[in-house]
Amino acid sequence: MKSLYSRLFILALMPVIAFSQTNRLQSFSHTSRLQNFPLSSVHLLESPFQQAQETDLKYMLALDPDRLLAPFLREAGIEPKAKGYGNWEGTGLDGHIGGHYLSALSNMYAATGNQEVQRRLNYMIDWIEKCQQQSGDGYVGGIPGGKAMWKDVANGKIDAGGFSLNGKWVPWYNIHKLYAGLVDAYVLTGNTKAKDILIKLSDWCLELTSHLSDQQMQQMMRSEHGGMNEVFADVAAITGDQKYLELAKRFSHRFILNPLLQHKDSLTGLHANTQIPKVIGYARIAEVGGDQSWEDAADFFWQTVVAHRTVSIGGNSVREHFHPANNFTSMVEDKEGPETCNTYNMLKLSKHLFLYHPSASYMDYYERSLYNHILSSQHPHGGFVYFTPMRPRHYRVYSQPDKGFWCCVGSGMENHGKYGELIYAHNDKDVFVNLFIPSTLAWKERGISITQKTKFPFEEKSTIQLKLQKPMQFALHVRYPSWVKNGRMKVLVNGKEVKLTKDTASYVAINRLWKSGDVVTLSLPMETKVERLPDGSDWVSFVRGPIVLAAATDTTNLVGLRADDSRMGHIANGPLYPIETAPLLVSSQKDVASALQQVPGKPLTFTASSLIYPAQFKNLQLVPFFTVHDARYIIYWPITNPEGLEKRKQTIREAEEARLALEARTVDQVAPGEQQPESDHNFQGEKTESGVFLDRHWRHASGWFSYDLKNRNKEGHVLRITYSGRDRNRSFDIYVNDKLFKTVNMDANRGDGFYDVDYELPSDILNSLTGETMTVKFVAHSGSVAGGIYYVRLLK
Repeated sequence: MKSLYSRLFILALMPVIAFSQTNRLQSFSHTSRLQNFPLSSVHLLESPFQQAQETDLKYMLALDPDRLLAPFLREAGIEPKAKGYGNWEGTGLDGHIGGHYLSALSNMYAATGNQEVQRRLNYMIDWIEKCQQQSGDGYVGGIPGGKAMWKDVANGKIDAGGFSLNGKWVPWYNIHKLYAGLVDAYVLTGNTKAKDILIKLSDWCLELTSHLSDQQMQQMMRSEHGGMNEVFADVAAITGDQKYLELAKRFSHRFILNPLLQHKDSLTGLHANTQIPKVIGYARIAEVGGDQSWEDAADFFWQTVVAHRTVSIGGNSVREHFHPANNFTSMVEDKEGPETCNTYNMLKLSKHLFLYHPSASYMDYYERSLYNHILSSQHPHGGFVYFTPMRPRHYRVYSQPDKGFWCCVGSGMENHGKYGELIYAHNDKDVFVNLFIPSTLAWKERGISITQKTKFPFEEKSTIQLKLQKPMQFALHVRYPSWVKNGRMKVLVNGKEVKLTKDTASYVAINRLWKSGDVVTLSLPMETKVERLPDGSDWVSFVRGPIVLAAATDTTNLVGLRADDSRMGHIANGPLYPIETAPLLVSSQKDVASALQQVPGKPLTFTASSLIYPAQFKNLQLVPFFTVHDARYIIYWPITNPEGLEKRKQTIREAEEARLALEARTVDQVAPGEQQPESDHNFQGEKTESGVFLDRHWRHASGWFSYDLKNRNKEGHVLRITYSGRDRNRSFDIYVNDKLFKTVNMDANRGDGFYDVDYELPSDILNSLTGETMTVKFVAHSGSVAGGIYYVRLLK
């Protein structure tokens, strides 16, 4: 595999060398850049990561390739060999898991050499090739009615919303998974058939978009499209053909890129996982094409998200959207906390940036996220997590192989097969040790083998043994983690301590003539600290070294713990326990973490009885979050001093009572303008737009839009709509199941703030309802606008 990886890297570097007269490009065109080792060169040893890899493998093998292939065969006009899966795979996003599956199989085969995995990969690729041949024009995909939709796009008919294109559910996002899977099948396993399919599919896209103007392309980019710019940069590197790099640039959304080029944070309210893949594409285009400004834009995005929008586990976003950087209230209140896909993509971005200009800061984030979000997102017995709530005493939901086909299932299968991708890296002659994970490395081209043995984080050391074909001079660069105090990390070579000098990238280099059998011992002392939320509010989490500590509070009311195949089965919809009754920390100490006491005989297990209030929670134990499953838990604790305890309790109580009372009355609800809630409620519309105003999402239309709200047993009698006083002189009608319900005239009498209006459903409409849902439709009057609508609730 080395020759393939070397060829790709050289191709990626060639354009940069061609533009090397640019000072910074020149500085990154030689030894300062790194390469990661192919997964086939790194094998995991006994550890939580190896266990997670084995669990992932079992989950992947529980899936039926013929059912995953069914959408591709159906759209190619070939009789499927089995019925396709349901859930997201059968409701418009058909085929997206098939693309993820190619990547997951490629990762797993490269990492383990498992022959059944390789057989499945080759089987999938063979059938996708047959589908492409049947199509005749290079196209292959599982999008229902995709061919007709793409024909409209080619003819310039583009109706793009945040999660739709010409009435289809994010088709570019969908097909991106196939593109990425083909790239991985070729790059990771050397499958040349995958490369041929990839190039033909890329040429199909070139032809499809050849008559679209840049303005039309940008209009189309409003719809979530995954990392289409990244894959075409990959194809440019694979083929050496500039035309694919130009296509990658055309697929780069300027609405996101331009503010980043100016170092402006304009992310609040945006759907987070729509943006991150775009930014990975900017970084990849910079690698292949040498545009330093695009790499700077990607780095600014990374710095902004990591420093200002990320919680201690490494995740970001609430209900899939970037919340305000200066207000994390929704983070600790909402049940839809950080999404696993976001962190999956942030790790990809971190990898690109680290290899482009090595710095331990990227790896510090990578390590934090790997242990605390990614590792924790898979159940020890199988199943993947979508949302990880930060709300105290809530819980997570896990997928089942035959029922859950969310995006985080697809990326989840990938996550746990590629843990070896960045444990080590290299330049022309040196080895970089980035992570302290038990593993072996075989750098065959240099005749260097490394075995890293450690029980980290359950012990604070790691041992590295070298096996060499012959003595050789090189440097072993070891990351000096940000969680180790200056001067406290120690390195011994064959039992003798060596003097360390930390470089500007926060690595220490041991440069010497190495011999086979040399042993390097790393001492990695950890400390326990408290970390506040990035907005500085009075919420803290405990972190030991890079490990986030959490407490399992109870196992009650874990509704839907194993998700069914319902549209919203990925959300932990069990009761919200009042924040006012959750445990909190009471302390006057400046160093709150010093009050933690380690439990004898239990590594990384602590109590905090002197801090926790009320008494019923004093015996809670804090353990690594990645070990907490099938339970309600607490990661972020509200904190106060003794004097502020009663006031804080009262404030929380009042807010929670109002919130819970509203939740108790709510039969169903939808947040207009937010991708997943709208998709969950069968959003439809014409001539409609969405956006963000004062950190709140809205949708309006000069035509119409509608949602399907659940109303089982006709419990919902009141429709509550949230408006903004800034929207004036607008008139529109509200219909329920196509019956005119209310005419709305928005005037200037409401001030400038947000306000709610309750509309009681008349008995004739209620009596006419059949089934479990009702359609609420907002229709603009001629020459006017329907909305903006900021929230819709159906109340008892």
